[in-house]
Amino acid sequence: MNSRENDATQSFWEHLDDLRACLIRIVLVVLVLGIAAFLFKEELFAVILGPQNEHFITYRLLDKIGSIWGVAAAPFSVELINTGLARQFTTHMTAAIYAAVLCASPYILYQLFRFVSPALYVNEKKYVVRAVSYSYLLFMGGVLLSYFLIFPLTFRFLGTYQVSPEVANLITLQSYMDTLMTITLMMGVLFEIPILCWLFARLGILTESFMRKYRRHAIVVILIVAAIITPTADVFTLTVVSLPIYLLYEGSICIVRRSQRKEIQNS
Repeated sequence: MNSRENDATQSFWEHLDDLRACLIRIVLVVLVLGIAAFLFKEELFAVILGPQNEHFITYRLLDKIGSIWGVAAAPFSVELINTGLARQFTTHMTAAIYAAVLCASPYILYQLFRFVSPALYVNEKKYVVRAVSYSYLLFMGGVLLSYFLIFPLTFRFLGTYQVSPEVANLITLQSYMDTLMTITLMMGVLFEIPILCWLFARLGILTESFMRKYRRHAIVVILIVAAIITPTADVFTLTVVSLPIYLLYEGSICIVRRSQRKEIQNS
């Protein structure tokens, strides 16, 4: 008896009980990790507020690169302020929840897979495990790239940009957190391009020839997206942001080509 037949023997209420147990386990793990993140406030915000510090690793590396080319980095100092009575407390709670979900994400994916796996055949399980694993790794790659490169460059530019020396920048904690979360989420989603291309190729919607034909159009779109993510004026930052996305596009072409060859071999 295969997995689907075993799954079919369960009633609707038994499926509902399994789903409830799965969600309870997920909530408990997230709750425990959230409490731990909340208690370790100093360590949590040392990571979150790292790009706000001029001694952040990205800034130090850029300063070293600039010194090699004889370009001195401008002084960098941005002070964050709070404008709401309970804003810092709510930000602390929100950051703890985000950190808990991020740390618990492998366990969450595992529990969800355990719930849906009885309804899948063996070969379908392999595809799902592979797709979810690659998708997770790519998403985390986008998160790390955002934290260590894209957000620091964006924050340093926008945080120090002034229309006049008479207008001082007072960046709120909420604005900092919103920008960090938005850029991080956008990069995580953008890094899912290979998975989406593979899925569209499997559905017969996307082909290698199509992607090669519209490569120039894709480059223009990538540059526009990179300019939106990091609205800086220098070519270096635009190149640093757009290059990984372009490499993902080229990698997606290889993935689509390989998927098409497998379809031809199996047909």
